[in-house]
This record gives sequence, C-alpha cells and structure tokens, in this order.
Amino acid sequence: MPRITEEEASALNDYVTKYPPKVDPSKARHTIRTEVFDDFANEYLLSQSIAKNKTPTKIISDLVREKNN
Repeated sequence: MPRITEEEASALNDYVTKYPPKVDPSKARHTIRTEVFDDFANEYLLSQSIAKNKTPTKIISDLVREKNN
C-alpha cells in the first residue's frame, strides 16, 4: 500500500472530520455489555485479580467452572 503525503493525510482528516462515517449499531460485531456488581463483589474481584494476577473476567470464569464441577 503506498504511503500518503502529509497534505493528503491532512485533506483526509479534514474530510472525515467534516463528513463522519455513518454507523449502524445494530450491525456491530461487538456489543457493549454492562455488568453491575455491588461494592462487595467489586472489591472481591479487584482483590482476587491483583492477588492471582488474573483479569476479573478470568476470576468469574473460574468461579463458574468451579461451581459447575
């Protein structure tokens, strides 16, 4: 792919700023999920993720797998 010049980049930036792309959220591949926890659950996840060096998602996944075994 050929590189663009500074002038072309500036023109493209101006065009996209003036005419932003139209986006249809219903066609998005990724949806935004909102998780709501109480303060106790939030603190537990935070402390466990720090202690075990895992993401909160991994902590929850491990808890679910443990509960199903």
